[in-house]
Amino acid sequence: MKNRIDRGGSARPSLPVVNVVLVDPLSVVRSGLRLLICGEPDLTVVGEAATADEALETLRVLARRAGLLALVGLNLGGQRDGYWLIREIRESFPSIPVIACGANSDAISISRALFFGADGFVDKTARPGDFLHAIRRGARREMVLEGLPPDWMAPIADGIGRHRDRAAVLTGREREILTVAAEGLTSRQIGSRLGVRERTVTTHLFRIYRKLGADSRVGAIAAAARSGIITMGARE
Repeated sequence: MKNRIDRGGSARPSLPVVNVVLVDPLSVVRSGLRLLICGEPDLTVVGEAATADEALETLRVLARRAGLLALVGLNLGGQRDGYWLIREIRESFPSIPVIACGANSDAISISRALFFGADGFVDKTARPGDFLHAIRRGARREMVLEGLPPDWMAPIADGIGRHRDRAAVLTGREREILTVAAEGLTSRQIGSRLGVRERTVTTHLFRIYRKLGADSRVGAIAAAARSGIITMGARE
């Protein structure tokens, strides 16, 4: 750890450097955040990514670096969206703190990010000083909820609970069937893949629809993906 000289002439330890990996699909947003973050002596940007795949590759390269933190934009689109990425980082790099980031996000989106494994959330409408302090707190693995109305705490907590309840409502076999169904296979093909009868698959799907409050396979898959029960496009 480097030392710095204070105004009295004595040396004192400098703050540990937080090495941030920025993940946002918008280049201008990444540039603005980089300028803000790198203006601080204890914060720096060591990597940037516009997609989830780029982010994971960057983290693999930098994984051994101390003080690493991922700042993930929830506006990341596609099957491998921001929520998918948060879960992948949490599973593949459990020691790396993850802070979700969004602009004028709602309580449901924030609770979903936390359910998927984010250590906190900071809104892009937060004041610059508060935004930077949130990164420092996140690097220390503190729970961060910055830039939000005070009365959002209860709805966010309730939202996390609803996501957990939904994830627990399906049996292991039902989650397995729905995961395979998300690949677009027919009931017969699902049965062949899993070694069960087509009628058994159909029965499981009917129960899944009822549990998730869906009236179709597409609706059930969408509801399960939103709640984190299944992960879309998780593997090649």
